[in-house]
Amino acid sequence: MFSLFYRNFRLLILTVIVIFVWGLSSYQALPRLEDPELVSRIAIVKTFFPGASAERVEALVTEKLEQELSEIEEIETYKSTSRTGSSIIEIELFGRVTADEVDPIWSRIRDKLSDAQVELPEGTTEPELDEIEVKAYSLITALTWEQNDPPNHAIMLRSAELLEDKLRILEGTEKTELFGDPKEEIVVEINPAELVTLGLTAQDLSQQIQQSDSKGAAGQLRGTDSNFLIEVDQELDSLDRVRGIPISFGNGSQFTNLGDIALVSKGTAEPPEDIAIISGHPAVTVGVFVESDYRLDQWAKQAHQVLDQFQEQLPSGLELKVIFDQSNYVEARLNKLIINLLFGALLVFVVTLLMMGWQSAVIVSSALPLSILMVFGCMKLMGISLHQMSVTGLIVALGILIDTAIVMVDEVQKHLKQGLKPEAAINKSVRYLAVPLLSSTITTILAFMPIALLPGSVGEFVGTIGLNVILAVSCSLFLSLSVIPALTARLYHYWQRRVAKPSSYRSKRNSKKSYLSSWLETGLSIPLLGSLYNQSVKLTTARPILGVLFALTLPAIGFIQALNLELQFFPYADRDQLQIELELPASASVSQTMFLVKNIRQQVISHPEVMDVHWFVGQNAPRFYYNLTEGRENESNYAQALVQLNSLSSSSLTQKLQAEMDEKFPGARVVVRQFEQGPPFEAPVEMRIYGSDWKRLQELGERARTLLVNVANVTHTRASMSEVLPQLGLQVDEEKARLAGLNNASIAQQLDTTLEGTVGGSILESTEELPVRVRLSNAGRGDLDQITSLDLLPVSPNLGGPGNSPTNLIPLSALGEIELKPQQAKITRYNGQRVNTIQAFITAGTLPSDVLSGFQKQLDSSGFQLPQGYSFEFGGEAEERAEALGGLTSAAGVLVILTVTTLVLSLSSFKLAGLIGGVAIASCGLGLFSVNFFGYPFGFNPIIGTIGLIGVAINDSIVVLSALLEDPEARRGNRQAVSSVVIHSTRHVLTTTLTTMIGFVPLLLDGGESWPPLAVAIAGGVGGATLLALYLIPSAYLLLMKSTNRAV
Repeated sequence: MFSLFYRNFRLLILTVIVIFVWGLSSYQALPRLEDPELVSRIAIVKTFFPGASAERVEALVTEKLEQELSEIEEIETYKSTSRTGSSIIEIELFGRVTADEVDPIWSRIRDKLSDAQVELPEGTTEPELDEIEVKAYSLITALTWEQNDPPNHAIMLRSAELLEDKLRILEGTEKTELFGDPKEEIVVEINPAELVTLGLTAQDLSQQIQQSDSKGAAGQLRGTDSNFLIEVDQELDSLDRVRGIPISFGNGSQFTNLGDIALVSKGTAEPPEDIAIISGHPAVTVGVFVESDYRLDQWAKQAHQVLDQFQEQLPSGLELKVIFDQSNYVEARLNKLIINLLFGALLVFVVTLLMMGWQSAVIVSSALPLSILMVFGCMKLMGISLHQMSVTGLIVALGILIDTAIVMVDEVQKHLKQGLKPEAAINKSVRYLAVPLLSSTITTILAFMPIALLPGSVGEFVGTIGLNVILAVSCSLFLSLSVIPALTARLYHYWQRRVAKPSSYRSKRNSKKSYLSSWLETGLSIPLLGSLYNQSVKLTTARPILGVLFALTLPAIGFIQALNLELQFFPYADRDQLQIELELPASASVSQTMFLVKNIRQQVISHPEVMDVHWFVGQNAPRFYYNLTEGRENESNYAQALVQLNSLSSSSLTQKLQAEMDEKFPGARVVVRQFEQGPPFEAPVEMRIYGSDWKRLQELGERARTLLVNVANVTHTRASMSEVLPQLGLQVDEEKARLAGLNNASIAQQLDTTLEGTVGGSILESTEELPVRVRLSNAGRGDLDQITSLDLLPVSPNLGGPGNSPTNLIPLSALGEIELKPQQAKITRYNGQRVNTIQAFITAGTLPSDVLSGFQKQLDSSGFQLPQGYSFEFGGEAEERAEALGGLTSAAGVLVILTVTTLVLSLSSFKLAGLIGGVAIASCGLGLFSVNFFGYPFGFNPIIGTIGLIGVAINDSIVVLSALLEDPEARRGNRQAVSSVVIHSTRHVLTTTLTTMIGFVPLLLDGGESWPPLAVAIAGGVGGATLLALYLIPSAYLLLMKSTNRAV
């Protein structure tokens, strides 16, 4: 059966053809993404309560919503921020929630929010749940206003909406969204003094405008033969129509046109909620998500055709710019994959050629593309996309997947050279190696299984690394037990027939055989090195204790050095972008933020490393990287920038920019950050202090923040409850107000409608509905004297006469005094508890663990204590690190038992299984030694590399130990026989080691900070594991046999 593919040559050829066709077709059909798509387990609930203070919003809105949310058991955390007029709650579900379960949970949460709405105070908006896509936009393009005059927002918005429509209808488009789009409206600017003389308020005016706007149906004429729709043909359709609205006043018998008592114009809502500044110009941006099962590169080609056609139709003054195109990154990764595969195959061929000869090199090298093509087919069946993690998994598998092929080729050729017929050689080789190769493959699979089984978003992100390695070694095992032996025998048999000559000629030819042709057939041999190595093996088998000590030296050093390893759990991403966050005091206006944004851009763009800077004011930038945090919205004091670089970002550039920002803009919090791999977090160092009294929380937070500032390499700090917002408080004399026919509620309502405006009716422009807003002019809204002199109309009869008589107008200043008083800017909560979150941003290149350690020392040395009822915990990078480590170790117990079971069954001995277990432990030390030797910090990627190293490192040891058990004399502990078996196994052990190490060369050559630590951990560890296989295994085996014989 094992020789089926050899006996049936057509089956062999057809199998190879099927693998090629299946793999190539699957590769063409696989979706392309930059990053793995994560399950959307995060959502934001937005509720607005205009005019309410942060404390009132918390008590009347946030707490009621949180009470309902607490009943949803799938919610892991909910974080809320109550500000003046708004409540924002961020919800995160447990990592165990699957993609199929998410939508029903969001539906249940919406039901709970609807239940809570009936308890919310009047004037509160309906709670709105927005699910957050945990992925980057596929394309972000912008329409910029290039002229020097003020931008025409109407033209920009209409053009952006037209572009959005064209991109939305493309096949594969999932969702589109506009950013920086101005909210157009019809503004009716009133003169309060003139209005109140007519006995009108802004609310009255708004209601009369609404009454003049009829857009609804007025019934139908239903005849016997036909029906006709009836409508009042007086809807608001133009500015002139709005200006001509008759406004009644007095007793309703007098009228005046709206245009005579107010200024009617078309404009944008002021102040704007968000602004986009692209390349220094006002802009409206369009972000596009592409469906995850669609090929991004094909979609991008269609999109760019649309953009090119749209560019030709743009009016003068507008320019179309692409500020982010994910397909460029995807294409670069795929090109890198192809180059790495070709480069890896070439290196594998060269190494195998040198070590085993050209025939072995050809067969072993063929296993590489065949295995990778089979993996592509399996990826297609399992729905795995091509992205940076799946591509990395394939690159990691390059050197690992041919190990079994090398061992099989070496064994088959050995039997063929001994004179066995091809079928017999294949059958004997497969029977001998089936169990060891299966055992080593299973242990490799189990070693990478914790990565593949990682729960939550971390597992969804990096899991395909482990999964693709598992697929690769499984496919390699199948080929090594079926196709590879047949190809080896066929090629050997073909070559032997070709070189067969008459005996006299052959003897003459052999006498002239060159050294070059000799190693081309059998591999490179250096007698001096071979002699030294043979002597070392004989020495260690003669003195096994010496062999054990020699082999364990490097692992012991690695474990000792691990105590001093720097810890950086999530590495910086290899990205040609940076982000900048700007935050001013909560009272800052949009204009003030815009002024700083322009100055910061000029400073940053002056660096030759910077290509461009794009700002988004008032909210977070569109997600151009998968783990950017969101939740900042309608905040006039906040802005975020995408900094496009000419090359990959670096810690030195980030430090330089940060130093300049701190020097040039000391009054603002400007944070320059590199992108990081791993789950999102707002700040690398974070401390959460819980308690009931917000004033006490504020005090404790400031104490902790003062200590944090003194920690080395901390650039900026912030506390969620540190800011106090200045507020104008109107102290109303209630007796005077009642005598004037007013009360506190009516005063607040008239002021709010006059200053912020009230909407009455709308105008339809094409498909756009523009609201008509009645309010005070911008100049009036910014003049405190004019506000205090506003005249108010009584809402109930007063002592002086009728309530709406102009003679009874009461100026606001007569009812009370306005004074400046502090108010808490925001109140934050975490899982239903008030919390003050203290965060630190650190110097680029600094390890968060070092800063956190320094902060903890500061807390201890200062005697920082919390009162009873208060507590604290650390968040940020440390919290995410603990969660990721917990996920890695969650399945460790079961996998260890399965690994031990596999080893015991394959080796038929608990002692020998324990010996391989010792090799696994020692390989961890080798990985630690390698990471420390090359100067990398220890983090998530080195941990993944070390876990994978365990499975790879023990493979050679299993093969050597199986060879010892197969030889009768070596099995009994004969030292000479053991030495002979080890020397015979050396060539394929060294070959597998070198090919594995060579397979990681592409990752090392790519540079950056993400993947070299992983490559170093595995490649360096595998190199050291050769000593374990060739010295520790035979020496420890001899010691075990010696102790067993004594016991007997």
